[in-house]
Amino acid sequence: MALYLLFESASGYALFHAHGIDEIGQSVDAVRSTVLDLKRFSKAVKLAGFTPFLSAVDALNQCNAISEGIMTDELRNFLELNLPKVKEGKKAKFTVGVMEPKVGSHITEATGIPCQSNDYVQELLRAVRLHFDQFIEQLKPSDLEKAQLGLGHSYSRAKVKFNVNRVDNMVIQAIFLLDTLDKDVNSFSMRVREWYGWHFPELVKVVNDNYLYAKLAKFVANKSDLSEKDIPALADLIGDEDKAKEIVEAAKASMGQDLSPVDLINVQQFAQRVMNLSEYRKNIYEYLVTKMNDIAPNLTSLIGEMVGAQLISNAGSLSNLAKLPSSSLQILGLQSS
Repeated sequence: MALYLLFESASGYALFHAHGIDEIGQSVDAVRSTVLDLKRFSKAVKLAGFTPFLSAVDALNQCNAISEGIMTDELRNFLELNLPKVKEGKKAKFTVGVMEPKVGSHITEATGIPCQSNDYVQELLRAVRLHFDQFIEQLKPSDLEKAQLGLGHSYSRAKVKFNVNRVDNMVIQAIFLLDTLDKDVNSFSMRVREWYGWHFPELVKVVNDNYLYAKLAKFVANKSDLSEKDIPALADLIGDEDKAKEIVEAAKASMGQDLSPVDLINVQQFAQRVMNLSEYRKNIYEYLVTKMNDIAPNLTSLIGEMVGAQLISNAGSLSNLAKLPSSSLQILGLQSS
């Protein structure tokens, strides 16, 4: 049975007739040693047809179709024009060797042309790629290199652009940032407590919330300056008048050491930075909630925004998560905890 080889180059589609090579009894290693010699290979394989791409945009479209396993109208017309005609009701006496099995399957389904893709065919196509510029007389090696370089840049740019704009990528980045912010805010809050605790140790027992403690450390500064007139301002700050009175009473009987004005200024500045970081963490969380409700509303309703985002992150993407079997979700959940 005759064998034809379909080669998709950066400059166009080419079809080769492998008339001088017999697959029967041939090992892949034997074929590999044979096809490296241009003289021997050119006697066994001859060019059956070549059609150049019309433009760089056309080349990119054809390349994208091949990568997705799709046969374009241009490829179909090229094959029907250059392959032997098959009479209706008769079986084809040839096969077409292709590099991508998906492309071969689509060609067979759409046209009935038998295709194959195995180690033997792939070795022949590698040899075609190696000697391709020697078969196309009107094609110079420099032209082929320029076409390959231009198509490579365009194809890579399109793939990278698609990945960057992927909606679930924003969720993955947001959940990573939230995890980092949680660790940083907790670490910095403990540092504020230790630093300001030297001056006002009783405040830790009154206020447990890290964000609220940082706000009070910035507002109070020197505990000696606190008095009953500051109770309304403290009550507005923490939302509890009883606790405000308790803070003022604790400041009067505090056993903490005095700090210099320079030390108090540094404590206040650091407390402000912790507050800013906590507020930024809140904004990122709201952003994550919005994105999760947009791209995965069902998943969000079932398990919540944070856990859903963690599952997407551990799976690598939303599509990967959707393809995973249910038995894998428990493992992803353990990684999220």
